Amino acid sequence: MKTVQLVKQKHKNNQWTYVGENQKLKEPLVLVFGNRYMLEEDSVYEEIRKLFPDGHIIFGSACAEISLNTVNEESITITAIEFEKSNFLIKTSNVLNSDLDSFKTGNELIQQFPEEGLKYVFVVSEGSFINGSQLTKGMNTSTQNNLLITGGLCGDDARFEKTLASYNENPKEGEIVAIGFYGETLEVSFSIHGGWTPFGPERIVTKSKDNTLYELDGQPALDLYKTYLGDKARDLPGAALLYPLNVTSTEEKQSIVRSILNINEEDNAVILAGDIPVNSKVQLMMTNVDNIANASEQAARQALEFRKNKPEIAFLVSCIGRKLVLDQRVEEEIEEVIEVLGNNTVTCGFYSYGEIAPFHGEVACQLHNQTMTITLMSE
Repeated sequence: MKTVQLVKQKHKNNQWTYVGENQKLKEPLVLVFGNRYMLEEDSVYEEIRKLFPDGHIIFGSACAEISLNTVNEESITITAIEFEKSNFLIKTSNVLNSDLDSFKTGNELIQQFPEEGLKYVFVVSEGSFINGSQLTKGMNTSTQNNLLITGGLCGDDARFEKTLASYNENPKEGEIVAIGFYGETLEVSFSIHGGWTPFGPERIVTKSKDNTLYELDGQPALDLYKTYLGDKARDLPGAALLYPLNVTSTEEKQSIVRSILNINEEDNAVILAGDIPVNSKVQLMMTNVDNIANASEQAARQALEFRKNKPEIAFLVSCIGRKLVLDQRVEEEIEEVIEVLGNNTVTCGFYSYGEIAPFHGEVACQLHNQTMTITLMSE
């Protein structure tokens, strides 16, 4: 496996800078994560096509990008990978073309891949229109819950205006890109960790539909949430990323963290990144910088635990909410991961609106919020 990484900063002459060595790659997988405004430039695809004439170029807008031991903002980061023993296949779907049916979109996307030899799928999904819970359920159903799928929902910093993704064309709205990996010697492992702690009273969801929460204990959800936030309620919906919900549903064995992505003043409701079933138990959560960094270290150690070979590349997907808590110390959680994995493992990835991965020890993927998701790969 050979890799090349480049970064272009918006405020630094708009020039590409190589991170590490520059080497010639043959038909590489080219992962391009970047600032949404920069990805909207008409010339972005052609510019990267000139750098990698025979590359398979995948775009995803991000809240920030991860390369080696840094977190890049207001930039575009490229990680190009040449596989020597493995193959990959890329399929796309657009949620806007399926009447916003996220389950159907996920199901049909994974069904496009030939099953024989398929080891793993990495998903770069648009993050504005999709219901991530339904997307992951659809993907699992098409594989009888026995295929490892990880990835994330694209981001747009804390703006939540729109997200973009594409394969071999200029980035666009509604697009979901999946990369299927094939190879006998391919070894893939993963782990996730959050580092958030529940606090305050546990309440019951008494009214909800899909990912919209209307009532807790019979009271309007938004009013209740504003009461908890106090003065910080003025900064909604952004402030909600600092206080996500711990959701324990009757359908799942493990509780799951849900970020509040938006609010609906008219209906006195909050809109979450994924489904919140009626009768679920809900608690507020909080964290600090040390807990987040420690959780990322734990995720890295767990992902390494049962591997036979040293990982050559690590795909990291972390959450916008973690980035807001870490603030100026955002690189600390990446440094913790690298310290565990070692400098010979190339790290790449992005800060997202939602992370896709199974719970540790399971296979069926889920939508998570506020986690660090690590996928390790070697040939």
